[in-house]
Amino acid sequence: MLIRDVGELILIGRRPDALNHIKERIETQFDGRVRVATDLDLLPQADLILTVTSNLGTIIEPWHLKAGAVVCDVSRPRDVSRQTVNERGDVLVIEGGMVEVPGRVDFGFDFGFPPGRAYACMAETMILALEGRFESYTLGRNIHVEQVKEIAHLATKHGFRLAGLRSFERAVTEEQIDRIRTNTRRIRAGLLRT
Repeated sequence: MLIRDVGELILIGRRPDALNHIKERIETQFDGRVRVATDLDLLPQADLILTVTSNLGTIIEPWHLKAGAVVCDVSRPRDVSRQTVNERGDVLVIEGGMVEVPGRVDFGFDFGFPPGRAYACMAETMILALEGRFESYTLGRNIHVEQVKEIAHLATKHGFRLAGLRSFERAVTEEQIDRIRTNTRRIRAGLLRT
């Protein structure tokens, strides 16, 4: 889905065969440049990073990111180190996967979100239950664009929405985003160092 909106897509993973398979699938269906890598050497070239791994520790550190980069970290445990946020005032790290659930909801336990918010995977299960569909919808590696579009449509139908941006359990404010933009401009002008 991203290749339609970006000039180039960089896929980074451990298995070259799997990366090349995805690259070929993308290139046969869409226009756009796709590169693959098995290390983080290309990461500093990325403006937007979506990270989803099953790694048990952090893999993205402050020196891996360019000024102005936006990182959406969907992984739990996190892929991006807290050090990155603490040291890089020119980088925005957001958590992925928080959804606002319609109505007054009490989940009966606190999993670190504000009231009425749930992980996207939980919201997907709720949406499918509301539709009477009891299936493993996006389980595994073979998730298709059509599925993403369908679940987005069903979410809208039932009143689910993306919740505000968060970073390390805190809401991201407009002031914070403005500070990151200012710092990025100053770095690019040579007035500030990363």
